[in-house]
Amino acid sequence: MRLVTEDNITELAAARWSSAHDPRTAEVMAALVRHLHAFAREVRLSETEWMAAMRWLTETGQISDEKREEFILASDVLGLSMLVVQMNHAFDAKATPATVLGPFHIDGSPEKEFGGDMSDGLPGTPLYITGTVAGLDGSPVAGAVLDVWQADEEGAYESQIPDIDEARLRAKYTSRADGAYCLRTIAPKGYSIPMDGPVGELIRGTDISHFRPAHVHFLINAAGYEPLITHLFQEGAEYLDTDVVFGTKQELVVAFESREPGPTPDGGHCAWPWLEARYDFVLQPV
Repeated sequence: MRLVTEDNITELAAARWSSAHDPRTAEVMAALVRHLHAFAREVRLSETEWMAAMRWLTETGQISDEKREEFILASDVLGLSMLVVQMNHAFDAKATPATVLGPFHIDGSPEKEFGGDMSDGLPGTPLYITGTVAGLDGSPVAGAVLDVWQADEEGAYESQIPDIDEARLRAKYTSRADGAYCLRTIAPKGYSIPMDGPVGELIRGTDISHFRPAHVHFLINAAGYEPLITHLFQEGAEYLDTDVVFGTKQELVVAFESREPGPTPDGGHCAWPWLEARYDFVLQPV
């Protein structure tokens, strides 16, 4: 019988978790034990601090639901989400880089036709985003599904607004035979992450900016290609250099060019000034 001591507790706990039936689970859990114990030793974690951490984790779980993913938000602001993205999506240099999914994606967005308006009359400056979807060799990708979502003028996503039953500022578009796509929305604005929960409590005790730069989210799926989760950021927007979730990449910063009332990229017409952003997505083959 081995009595537990401060010196052998890590070895004993890691050995127990190494007995997991799935080899990968055994590897991950044993490593997690070793790193958690090393962290506690490094900072000489007190019982009061340990209890505060348990409270924080409990409250993070309690505030999370099908519309609010506080644990994902925590992962985002700690830089873990972007680290995992970077490690798992080492695309070719010519491919569009991936970034974080974020906590506000909702499945089942409605399908829109070429140039369809996903803002559905919400206030804001009209924004057309156009371009192509292609492979690394430049060949057009037809039938790519672009799942698009964003926040409104107040910086709120649909999932943050109570009693919303219909899709709001989200839609799916399909690229044409030549790879072309076109969508209409409203110009996004920079916004604060939710600060009314445990993550916000942590942020308020630091000098960290809790804002994200203006952006539109994309999740692109096409047969024969790796799924792409990415953003397009507005050139010149505030917070590009201090994005609280570390998601900004220079390759994803796009000019939103002013246009006078008149013809629009979808072949229609806009009666008031509008903005146009052009971006050609390049997908990584499977």
